[in-house]
Amino acid sequence: MKAGGTPLEDRISAGYRDLSPQERRAADALLDHLGDLGTYRATELAALAGVSKATMSRLFRKLGYEDFEGLREHLRVQRGRGLPIAVDPSPGLRERLEQEVKNLEKVYSALDDTMLDDVAAALATARDVVVVGRRGSLGPATQLRRNLIQVRGRVHLAPGPGQSLADDLVGLGPEDVVVVVSIRRHAFKVAAMVEALLADGVRVLLLADSSLRHLASAVTWWIECPITTEGAFDSMVAPVSVVAVLSDRVHGALDGAADRVEAIDARYALLREIDES
Repeated sequence: MKAGGTPLEDRISAGYRDLSPQERRAADALLDHLGDLGTYRATELAALAGVSKATMSRLFRKLGYEDFEGLREHLRVQRGRGLPIAVDPSPGLRERLEQEVKNLEKVYSALDDTMLDDVAAALATARDVVVVGRRGSLGPATQLRRNLIQVRGRVHLAPGPGQSLADDLVGLGPEDVVVVVSIRRHAFKVAAMVEALLADGVRVLLLADSSLRHLASAVTWWIECPITTEGAFDSMVAPVSVVAVLSDRVHGALDGAADRVEAIDARYALLREIDES
């Protein structure tokens, strides 16, 4: 069996029938601890499975790895693609905070006031603003749409309920702005969507992690958001912070923002939608 990029669970499934009873116990232990497998040593995994270290080593080789370090390297590759796999022990609170600060410092050092003002002016004056957020990117995309709709009209989240992207993106042009929020693992065909929008003359802001850096020169505006952590999941601190920055800039670029905020607040009171206690 070749190593390649086949996920561990698929390798185990494909060869499970050919494993000895002891090797099956070892394989079951790997599956039981798939989310944090890389945080163990080979001897610890053998103990968890109730098998010898030699049995565990044979299993690694049958699955296509030279040894346990080969498996750990495979998990690192999978983690680099955005899979929630713990390759190293979970960082402590201090280490986590330091990494989040590094991510924020990196994104803020790359931001430029002139570019932010240009983006804010475009978002403030566009005929329609469409914010695209799929999979894990839906959270910050929803927050951006929620913020912008407080200060201007015609801000849409795509795809809408029961809609496809084609439904929501067709008919846009140079008067419009599309904000694409895409953090790995990316939804299918992000690049094709961006290319289609640009071909229609739509101005595109791409807010993404480094895995979409190849699109940076193609889009109208590019903001790279670091998401690095030592844990199993990527951090969304930087993307959410950038959303707050953009929202504030648009608020400042709109003369009528305060009037719209007051009108919405009055409607909240009329419809009793907000708990004021």
